[in-house]
Amino acid sequence: MTSKVTRFIQTHLAKEIQAMKDAGTYKGERIITSPQLSEIQSNGKTVLNFCANNYLGLANNARLIEAAKKTLDTHGFGMSSVRFICGTQDIHKQLEKTISNYYNVDYCILFPSGFDANAGFFEAIFGP
Repeated sequence: MTSKVTRFIQTHLAKEIQAMKDAGTYKGERIITSPQLSEIQSNGKTVLNFCANNYLGLANNARLIEAAKKTLDTHGFGMSSVRFICGTQDIHKQLEKTISNYYNVDYCILFPSGFDANAGFFEAIFGP
C-alpha cells in the first residue's frame, strides 16, 4: 500500500514540477563556489551577481572575517536557538549597547532578519 501511495505522490509532484517548467516559473538552485562578491563562481563560470544582499561588502570584509574566526574560539558557532529561549550572549548585548550609544538612544535590540524585526515591531505596537 505504501509503495502505491509513494508512486502516486511522486507522479503528482513530477507533473507539478513539469508544469512549472513549461510555464517558465521553475527555479533551479544555483550552486555558488566562491565568496559573495559582485562576481561569483557558479557552474564553473564567473558570473555577475546582481541578487546578493551584500550591499556594504561585509560578507567578505577581511577584518570581519578575522573577528568572526576569533569569536568562534570564545563563543562557538551560533546560539542554538533564539535568544528568547536560550538567552542572549554578552557580545550581542555589547553590540546593542554600542549601537544605542551611537544613535544616542536608551536601548536597541538586534533581530536576525528583516522578517523578525517586522514581526517584533508590529506585534509590540499592535498586540496579538
